[in-house]
Amino acid sequence: YDGEAESGISPNGGSSDDKVELGEDGWRAKLSKEQFRVLRQKGTEMPFSGEYNKHYDEGVYGCAGCGAPLYKSTTKFKSGCGWPAFFEVLPGAIERHGDPDGFRIEIVCAKCGGHLGHVFKGEGFPNPVDERHCVNSVSLKFVDEEK
Repeated sequence: YDGEAESGISPNGGSSDDKVELGEDGWRAKLSKEQFRVLRQKGTEMPFSGEYNKHYDEGVYGCAGCGAPLYKSTTKFKSGCGWPAFFEVLPGAIERHGDPDGFRIEIVCAKCGGHLGHVFKGEGFPNPVDERHCVNSVSLKFVDEEK
């Protein structure tokens, strides 16, 4: 999976080559301390602590770093893992990279490279692809469908 985008088209209509690159100082100025730790330093928020863990309004979850749309709320499900879980990403929205541990697959925003979390397959969840995208709430920004 190393470096492979889900498709060549980003959800905002541009290609996934339309990268957002701010440099460390730019990201530190734009993000909160916790967002920077998770999105840019590949950290993990504490389980069951994030604002979107039990959030089920209709809309779109985007990247907290660059605003790129990532997941529709209709693909979010209750996994009990302590972080928001999704089974399907918007086309071109993420890239998958093998984690150094050799077990997990890291997912990052295709537009800005921000760390989102990890994807797990074959856990038996009742969704169409038997896949769980385990995403840090702090990596997300929800946009209500009404807006």
